[in-house]
Amino acid sequence: MITKELIHEAQKKWGEGIIRIGSLKHNNSECIQYTTSFLNEMYDFENHDVLFKPTKASVEQFRPTFKMALSYFLGGDDSFCSEDDGFAMKPWVDVNFENSGYIIEDSRAIAMGNYFFKDGSDNVVKVEFTFGYKLNDGKLVIDLHHSSLPFSL
Repeated sequence: MITKELIHEAQKKWGEGIIRIGSLKHNNSECIQYTTSFLNEMYDFENHDVLFKPTKASVEQFRPTFKMALSYFLGGDDSFCSEDDGFAMKPWVDVNFENSGYIIEDSRAIAMGNYFFKDGSDNVVKVEFTFGYKLNDGKLVIDLHHSSLPFSL
């Protein structure tokens, strides 16, 4: 059964993964290898498409495939989606989740709130998120990821 504690652990692990990806940006092969492993561990791309709407995507807003998610996090000249500059390559030094609410069932859960990304100059970016989780062989994986910047006029 999914619990808030399992969700918090998954969120902590996700944030640590984003930080680790950026820390590897000067070692291309290790960065790609780690990000591939991170996506396969945290998301359900191996079994299904994932409803993935990343924060900084406007041309190809929705990224249901592994290749499209990898492109978003890593960017680069040969990225799958040409608009991607590598969200995780900032690099970020801290990621904190503040959950607003949860819907928890036996093997599915949704968490919604804000998460905050801090860079090396102590600048913080607030992002709104909704993550859907499911239990897959006893492990919590993401099958819905929606994030966006807060509305402003």
